[in-house]
Amino acid sequence: MQYYVVYDGNCNLCVTLVQLLETLDQGKLFRYIPMQDSQRLQQWEITPQDCELGMILIDANAPEKRWQGSAAAEEIGRLLPLGSIFVDAYRALPGMKWVGDRVYEQIRDNRYTLFGKRSNTYKSVYCEEGGCKV
Repeated sequence: MQYYVVYDGNCNLCVTLVQLLETLDQGKLFRYIPMQDSQRLQQWEITPQDCELGMILIDANAPEKRWQGSAAAEEIGRLLPLGSIFVDAYRALPGMKWVGDRVYEQIRDNRYTLFGKRSNTYKSVYCEEGGCKV
């Protein structure tokens, strides 16, 4: 099973989290595509407007199966070893999902102000085959 993580390659926070995920996963489950690679995203009919709603996780075996925003972050966490324990506990706490969604939206909408913007788009070493060219 493999997944594509569509992330903002110009966002310092997003890149730091992708680098952490790269370290944890070592390319076993995830491949990474920056939102700035509009040509690559066209194959899934993902537009820049879609990307404004946050990171996207795509199931490579069933590309119609997607998660976006905080749901993508939760699914990524769930897929990591022992991650489902933490995600399930988070989801079980009353009101936490709602709070998590609001926090994600605030960070998403203010990410450059809060964490800065990179001058160059980050390209993962674990990119989709033939990708990594922005």
